[in-house]
Amino acid sequence: MIRDITIGQYYPANSILHRLDPRVKIVCTLLFLISLFLQKSILGYVVATLFLVIVIRESKVPFKFIVKGLKPIILLLLITVGFNLFLTDGPVVLVKFWIFRITDTGLETAVYMAIRLMYLIIGSSLMTFTTTPNELTDGIEKLLHPLNKIKVPVHEIAMMMSIALRFIPILLEETDKIMKAQIARGADLESGNIIQKAKSMIPILVPLFVSAFRRANDLAMAMESRCYRGGDGRTKMKPLVYKSRDRMAYAAMIVYMVLIVVIGRFVPFHIWIF
Repeated sequence: MIRDITIGQYYPANSILHRLDPRVKIVCTLLFLISLFLQKSILGYVVATLFLVIVIRESKVPFKFIVKGLKPIILLLLITVGFNLFLTDGPVVLVKFWIFRITDTGLETAVYMAIRLMYLIIGSSLMTFTTTPNELTDGIEKLLHPLNKIKVPVHEIAMMMSIALRFIPILLEETDKIMKAQIARGADLESGNIIQKAKSMIPILVPLFVSAFRRANDLAMAMESRCYRGGDGRTKMKPLVYKSRDRMAYAAMIVYMVLIVVIGRFVPFHIWIF
């Protein structure tokens, strides 16, 4: 389960998405996530699916690697679908048993919510798969640069976000190693009730916190030894410059958003998924 979490990982490949300006990928990812909540019909999700398939194909990231990131949210997905399926009232009752009812509106809402959740994870993961932590830092800092005028420490915020994102796969890998080491020493992490399982996590959490603080200290010492100073006056080895492919990506995203808004405005919600 730990190894299935792919958020924050970078997948090296020679694709047009990898070569795009990080600002383009950040903005387009945010717009795509927003578009998932603008559509109210199956036609809108068909358009979003086609758009996502094209992006995945162009990214050259293996589809099985992307789907792997959905495994950790299966429980959350089932809970979300279950609540929407059984607790949403509607004019037509499709199935009724005991105290539970499945209505047409509940079925539509559950399916749409499941699609939204999966696409949120896939869309966010694609950005980290195709963007290095350094590029993410530069992109976030450049996008938030106007906030410097009101004394917001943009560079420090961007650096913290990038480091936090980069530490996710590192800490997950460390957790996996600690769990295997404890199991090899005879620790039982699976059996027992919830309280017993919580207690069995203590031998994992203590060394994990120690490792996290040690890594943070090593990172701070490495930055200080290199005389790192952020903020104003810091130059870039590779300054961000928009190119023709970046403008084309923006244009494609604008066309997609216009299509989504038009569909959401004129196509009714109650279009059956069957």
